Amino acid sequence: MPDLPPIRTLFFALCLQVFATAPANERVLKLTVEPETVRLTGMNRQQQLIVTAHLTMGREQDVTHLAEVATDTSIVTVSDGLVEGRAAGKTSLRLKFMDHSVSVPIQVDDPSAWPAIDFRQDILPLLSKRGCNSGGCHGRQAGQNGFKLSVFGFDPHADYSAIVRDGRGRRVFPGAVDRSLIFTKAVGRTAHGGGRRMEEDSQDAELLRQWLLQGAPWGTGSASIESIEVFPRQKQLTQRDTQQLRVIAQYDDGTFRDVTTAASYKSNEPTLADVRPGGQLLTGTVSGEAAVTISYLGKVDVCRLQIPSPGRTETELPAWFENRHPIDRFVANKWRQLRLQPSELCDDATFLRRLMIRTCGTLPTPEETRAFLTDRSPRKRAKAVDRALARPEFTDYWTQRWADVLMINSKSIGGTGAHAFHQWLKQQIQHDRPYNEWVHSIIVAEGNSGTSGAVNFYREQRSPEDVTRAVSQAFLGIRMDCAQCHHHPFEKWGQEDFYGLAGYFNGMTRQSLAPDRELIFHPGHKSMAIPVIRQDVATRPPGEQAEQLSSDSDPRQQLADWLTSPNNPWFARLVANRIWKNLMGRGLVEPEDDFRETNPPSNPELLDHMAAVLVKENFKLRSLMKYILSSQTFQLSSQTTPSNAADNQAFSHFPVRRLPAPVMLDAVSQVTDVPELFAGHPAGTRAIQLWDNRLPSYFLDTFGRSLRESPCECGSSGEPTMAQALHLLNAP
Repeated sequence: MPDLPPIRTLFFALCLQVFATAPANERVLKLTVEPETVRLTGMNRQQQLIVTAHLTMGREQDVTHLAEVATDTSIVTVSDGLVEGRAAGKTSLRLKFMDHSVSVPIQVDDPSAWPAIDFRQDILPLLSKRGCNSGGCHGRQAGQNGFKLSVFGFDPHADYSAIVRDGRGRRVFPGAVDRSLIFTKAVGRTAHGGGRRMEEDSQDAELLRQWLLQGAPWGTGSASIESIEVFPRQKQLTQRDTQQLRVIAQYDDGTFRDVTTAASYKSNEPTLADVRPGGQLLTGTVSGEAAVTISYLGKVDVCRLQIPSPGRTETELPAWFENRHPIDRFVANKWRQLRLQPSELCDDATFLRRLMIRTCGTLPTPEETRAFLTDRSPRKRAKAVDRALARPEFTDYWTQRWADVLMINSKSIGGTGAHAFHQWLKQQIQHDRPYNEWVHSIIVAEGNSGTSGAVNFYREQRSPEDVTRAVSQAFLGIRMDCAQCHHHPFEKWGQEDFYGLAGYFNGMTRQSLAPDRELIFHPGHKSMAIPVIRQDVATRPPGEQAEQLSSDSDPRQQLADWLTSPNNPWFARLVANRIWKNLMGRGLVEPEDDFRETNPPSNPELLDHMAAVLVKENFKLRSLMKYILSSQTFQLSSQTTPSNAADNQAFSHFPVRRLPAPVMLDAVSQVTDVPELFAGHPAGTRAIQLWDNRLPSYFLDTFGRSLRESPCECGSSGEPTMAQALHLLNAP
């Protein structure tokens, strides 16, 4: 081992440590390998193997990087389980670990010849993998140093032209590959602002070199990629564990290719599981769940990982845990999977304070607290929930929360419009109007902005693109910003999806009635075209088929019907996740409005169940809140146990979060009995009652109120700052 590079020495030592710390009675039963046979059809073709040791206690351990390799090296070479051909012929690969071994038949077909290289299938993934077409490099809007690529390769024709033809073709010299700028800058021979992107003796450099030797061809275009698939798709690992991934691309002509080394990888929880280039996973010292996104040529797949808490074989639920509430059952299942021991139930004082803050944004009064603590009724917590949901503060607080999501911003739509929109929204919350109904009203809103509050949504969002981004994120949990310019790098959405949705809002008319009022209506459907390429796109909801729409009628009615339907795969799940996050402190999907395949829920069964409950209750938000508040999960203590101290996903204890800025200001005013005075408002007005998010308030600005410029909660900050500490110490 002394001749190994330091990083690999550390990696192997860590792997061996995993086996050294395994239970003494745990031994290897057998070895298996995937795939069971290997065939290589050209010089740049590879095959990643995954070698698994099956242990006596039912565990499986990846030993791809630990197994001894024996093969005919004149035909193939093997490094870290990656098989590459050297000469035509047949051989076998023998992999050995401890006292067990397994063989893999191998066939190599003419490895001396490079298959015809296709720019889209071979070179674009290389540019993406090395970050050349990222937004921080040549993919930025103006390019970099005169060289511009499309972001993440969404426009292959433009990229090919930029490399081969632009700049009088100075970037490529097929007759003198070693002098081609695209090659010399990539390997560091020529000064490059992005630094060396690949080693000169690497396979990536050789691929680029061979493409130039072949004349920098566009390619035959005979096969297009359809999908990628990662192996394994799900895996339970231990802390400080390793796992090799394998990624296979499928093409529309029925062929497959191993693209493990060409794909890009990203973990949503790097502290739980990090991933190295080439698909090598390494878990840390924290338990939980992680999702690793694999992307290649606009296609994505996800590997989901579970890292249970060590030192415990199973979760023992405490005697008080009734496990009768469906929410508690779903949460307890996750505790069992991660071997987490839940915290105790919180005491009555904590419960009442938590209930009032989460539902009403208000502290309980001393009188309410004394009455609750002295109440001996076994149903006193259930009755407290009913009282909280009926209080006027509930309406004030949730009106403000939804105003943040809907971006009711007096700076952009004026005081008259913002006040009218806020008052309209307040009526929906106060009367517990079904969520799907009032969202439907927003989508189809029209009329005078001074008298029709909901129509002010379209005063904030001026263009079809603005409305598309707001509607998709606020009501579907789909962040389509990226798809406006290029295919989403971590999702299936492309420009056709973005402009297909934007078509519902194209042609909306805004007529000025007064300095602070507009008449807004939709005269009729008019589809949109993708800019730059000027390609017309059929108007349709994301992921759905195009509809027949009349040019003389408002198309938003069809969109609103689809959007608010119980069968919509995103609508109910998004609002259920929003409610859960506001009550529980963390969403099942984080960020709460970023629903995509590559960002899976921490408890998908629970999220689906709550969405079903919401639909069953006819989208009454109070009913869903009562359902969550009555669970024991909501009533857990925030004091942790040794097994759940690091848990921030499975709700084995109640997460501690700082109060939102308006709630904190009201709390300070309440406990000091010194009301905050707001300009233009009567004495006693509370911060959660404010409709104007721009009303001067040093406290709210310091503690991070929402600017209402985006539907997400990232508009307000929960991070501590020195200014906050000084304000609490020295302010009036």
